[in-house]
Amino acid sequence: MDSLTIQVPVTIKAKLTEKLKARILEDLKRGINEADLEIKQINIQQERALKEDGDTPQKEAAIRRHFGQELHKRQQFIAESSFRQENLEKLAIGAEIVQGTLQRQVELKVGDDMREIMNVEVLVEDDKIIAIRS
Repeated sequence: MDSLTIQVPVTIKAKLTEKLKARILEDLKRGINEADLEIKQINIQQERALKEDGDTPQKEAAIRRHFGQELHKRQQFIAESSFRQENLEKLAIGAEIVQGTLQRQVELKVGDDMREIMNVEVLVEDDKIIAIRS
């Protein structure tokens, strides 16, 4: 066998522009606001459930545990989003941020440089590819 076709990851990076920074910050703020609203709704639902079904200590504990888990998920999301928001606000325009990864197919041959094949990234600025690096 002289060659082999494999899939390798390609890192997608974005060059931070004012437009991208504003869009990401807006998405983070929207997500935080939605999570805040969900927390308020969960608290209302918990109180309603406690009034209707919390007649024994076991049922009350189960209700609080269930709603507590849901609240914890939202609170954790808010904390992570706030952390990302703070870090993004500190980044300078022109910084490169990782947006994700894609897969590409590569044909390997004897003698190929594996480091060159594995370390490929695409740089995007305002949704346009501006560089492909290896």
